[in-house]
Amino acid sequence: MAVKTENLPQHHFTDTDLQAEWNLMLKQLQKKDPFVFNAVKTFKMFKSNEHQITVSYPSDSAKVEFDKISGEFFNHFKRKAHNYSIEIEYKRDFENLKVEVMTKRKIFEKFTQKNPLLKDLDDLMRFDLT
Repeated sequence: MAVKTENLPQHHFTDTDLQAEWNLMLKQLQKKDPFVFNAVKTFKMFKSNEHQITVSYPSDSAKVEFDKISGEFFNHFKRKAHNYSIEIEYKRDFENLKVEVMTKRKIFEKFTQKNPLLKDLDDLMRFDLT
């Protein structure tokens, strides 16, 4: 059975409202379900137009975990914003949302880009960056 949304409230909401609710949801998830939290913490969502939210996600496996909580989150947000005509668009974005593991070597290489003298110091002192 399809729900008709034209008679339901369609109040304005801001991206700030959306971010505040998403951050609140993440805090609750961190305590309640750390596994799902780790899967969805890199998700980005933003208001793309008056009645649309775009959700960027890093991988299909993370989206599967997000799907477990998305209904609850978006239903809560629609009630809070008094806007029942919000549509959700999903966009896979593995370049910008990729979580990079920083090793000691990678951190040192980033610092040498900022200060090339560190490379000379490494040659002289032979730092153990393993």
